[in-house]
Amino acid sequence: MKKLILHSLVTLVSFGGVFGSTASYAAKEFLNVSYDPTREFYQEYNENFGKFWKTKTGQNIDFKQSHGGSGKQARSVVDGLQADVVTLALANDIDEIVNAGLIQKGWEKEFPNNSAPYTSTVVFLVRKGNPKGIKDWSDLVKPGVEIITPNPKTGGAPRWIYLSAWGYVLKQPGGNDAKARELVKKLYKNVKVLDSGARGSLTTFAERGIGDVLLSWENEALLATSGPDKDKYQIIYPSISILAEPSVAIVDKNVDKDGNRNLAKGYLNYLYSPVGQDLAAKYNFRPRNAQAAAKYAGKFPKIKLFTINEVFGGWAKAQKTHFVNGAIYDQISAEK
Repeated sequence: MKKLILHSLVTLVSFGGVFGSTASYAAKEFLNVSYDPTREFYQEYNENFGKFWKTKTGQNIDFKQSHGGSGKQARSVVDGLQADVVTLALANDIDEIVNAGLIQKGWEKEFPNNSAPYTSTVVFLVRKGNPKGIKDWSDLVKPGVEIITPNPKTGGAPRWIYLSAWGYVLKQPGGNDAKARELVKKLYKNVKVLDSGARGSLTTFAERGIGDVLLSWENEALLATSGPDKDKYQIIYPSISILAEPSVAIVDKNVDKDGNRNLAKGYLNYLYSPVGQDLAAKYNFRPRNAQAAAKYAGKFPKIKLFTINEVFGGWAKAQKTHFVNGAIYDQISAEK
């Protein structure tokens, strides 16, 4: 488990860009700023894309990765981290970079599926045998249940998690915002450790052995149950969860400055290729491509899902209602 989890925050890999001349070029630097759980995926993706790009253009790429909580990563780009592309946990984090003038408006229309090449959802990772009998969101608020989850103020996954719990209540008979607020308040009262990002929470739960349940990206839970300590954990799929759509975008101002626009476009387009979709599934993200989805159907159980637009009116509204300073999350945190 340790090998899979403990990677440096910045990994250097050789890499490549979009179709052009086959002349040989000096290695270009290229930075993908991503969120916590994509480390292993983009390491192998970079290797594959680098070979592909080299055969198409003759160009070598000095490829770098940066990983952390999605919200913190977006702020780092706003503060000057020279990302060529961002591959973040949610669209709102990319919109923060748009608001800073670094990404053009309408970015979500540049690539298929609203620039979300793969999906995930929120599940529960518990100790083997599920000693606390956790089966659904309502079980998380029982006395004595110790929860591990990241902080919604710093990461993307924890905002998906928070909204999954809220949406669960709204989808119940007689569900309303008052009942949702009460469940979410009780849920966070049971949180034992609030890490800054999803990978930190997985480390707390799996390596440090703290907590009864980890509220997790599906891909992180699958990582834990396929690693060397796989017999210590099991995944619980709740009755309903949210369709998480991690988003990708070119950082326009940076690529125009360093001459990497074609490379950036090729890099993100390759995520939709058969190789890119296969690699996404290999690293436990749900592929968008119908053929890849059918190929890996046995890996991803069917689960009832709702979307951010359907229940919350989109990310901009959800962010303003729940996560900006002084919004509902801050209010319930103060009430605890």
